[in-house]
Amino acid sequence: MQTNIPIEILPIEDDGFHLLIRVKINGKKANLIIDTGASRTVFDETLIKNYLPDEYDDFETNEKLSTGLGTNTMKSLAFSLKSLKIGDLNIKNYMAVILDLTNINDSYSKLKLPKIHGVIGGDLLSKYNAVIYYKAKKLKLTYNKPTAD
Repeated sequence: MQTNIPIEILPIEDDGFHLLIRVKINGKKANLIIDTGASRTVFDETLIKNYLPDEYDDFETNEKLSTGLGTNTMKSLAFSLKSLKIGDLNIKNYMAVILDLTNINDSYSKLKLPKIHGVIGGDLLSKYNAVIYYKAKKLKLTYNKPTAD
């Protein structure tokens, strides 16, 4: 099965652009940036804490230090996300990584861009054989069954 998700192209001044998709996290609308260079999909701690306050107590400290985003000393949290809906693909019980993405959201705010709730990275892009169609402004994901685990 396949799903096609519309992509919004966000201009980043003279530095190019970022690709934004709209998803649902536990039934609530959210914005994710597509990052083919990110090894994992991550979610912003501040926004998720406010977005899913009942689940924040279930977050666990991740013993591994996260790398990327200009540092290798970033502490992360982990929790099981009940549902991540990307187009028609509904991923259940996804073990999510939580990082502090405040600096990114501050930069987006200065550029008058929408806040992001996270970054969709290589783990999900690879698992679902992602194809980005820049001209058509869509992300295609392929999966085996209507509900993916």
